[in-house]
Amino acid sequence: EVLDFSLFSSIACPVCLEYFKDPVIIDCGHNFCRACIAQCWERSATVISCPQCRETVHQRNLRPNRQLANIVEISKRLSFQAVKGEGGERVCGEHQETLKLFCEEDQTLICVVCDRSQAHRAHTVVPVEEAAQEYKTAMSLTIPFPIALQKQIEKERQKIVSEFQQLRQFLEEQERLLLAQLEKLDKEIVKIRNENNTILSEEISHLSELMSELEGKYQKPTSEFLQDRGTSVRSRPVPARTGLLGRVKNPASPRLMNVTLDPDTAHPNLVLSADWKSVRWEYKWQRLPDNPERFDTVSHCLEVEVVAGRYWAVGVARESVRRKGVTSLSPEGGIWAVEQCWGQFWALTSPMNLLPLSWVPSRIRVCLDCDWGQVSLIDVGDEAPIFTFPLGSVPGERIRPWLWVGPGSPLILCP
Repeated sequence: EVLDFSLFSSIACPVCLEYFKDPVIIDCGHNFCRACIAQCWERSATVISCPQCRETVHQRNLRPNRQLANIVEISKRLSFQAVKGEGGERVCGEHQETLKLFCEEDQTLICVVCDRSQAHRAHTVVPVEEAAQEYKTAMSLTIPFPIALQKQIEKERQKIVSEFQQLRQFLEEQERLLLAQLEKLDKEIVKIRNENNTILSEEISHLSELMSELEGKYQKPTSEFLQDRGTSVRSRPVPARTGLLGRVKNPASPRLMNVTLDPDTAHPNLVLSADWKSVRWEYKWQRLPDNPERFDTVSHCLEVEVVAGRYWAVGVARESVRRKGVTSLSPEGGIWAVEQCWGQFWALTSPMNLLPLSWVPSRIRVCLDCDWGQVSLIDVGDEAPIFTFPLGSVPGERIRPWLWVGPGSPLILCP
């Protein structure tokens, strides 16, 4: 026989149990006549499901299954012509010859005389058994396809779940790390605040003693007051953050001291007088011994004037920043800056912090605090802060000014 009719269930609608008419495939992979599945779903106003596997379908997505429609049509033709003729013989109605061939272009059975005729001479013709086997294989592949698709969907679902689990673990680790850093920073701030409170308390007490001492001298008789006019009030070294400490030499008494500045602690930009009593700032860095006591850290500032440009960026960058190819304009890439580009004004963070365009300054001061690892950008016009990068975000390496200039956007370094 031409076709194994046991495969009829593969080309029959499970609702009407007849050959598929305008077959469609739904989300779960099962096929139905379009009219049959539409009629089934009309009974449910809310939740709809597959009549065969009962799986819930969230969308009324009916996709035409043209491959299955072709197979059904071919099967019907093969079945009809297989039984045509008396006694079940497969005979050509025009030439009364056995139907042994199948024309793939016309999708019909033909005899050897038809094959040589003008109507089929240029067509692809194969033995009927071979054609039947091909369509059996095609029908057998029609059913497993949704199962393979379902497996692929499940594989992708597991992949997505795994990736999100890894991302969740990463975020939790980052949260713990940042919270630990924040706790450490909070302790340091409390420590510094307590130290400053102690220093202020000591200074207040010291000033109170000085005031009492001066009031005592003021109450003395004129002769004693004039006799003590050249005597200095007592002094003591005061802790400072100016990059310079004082020396205490030859204490004259428990209450009077001779205080001078200590050149071994002076920052290389500080020039001391010969008697170590006065100091001035010089822009020239002096060549001094790099002894452990010497200060070498200060807060640096850079001022840049934006003339009339729409494409520019101002900030700082670490010396090891990438200089070839694509550079990441963010703290992760070693750059801390603000930028105006494409009609937007933002801080170069990840993601970018959008700043109001109505507040684009004409002169920017970039302040770098090496002690705290912090970069602040300030509008010089009204001294208002533009953006401050978090404490500790700047690494402990040499930092350089960094500028980016686009077409028609000159920048001027201010004195």
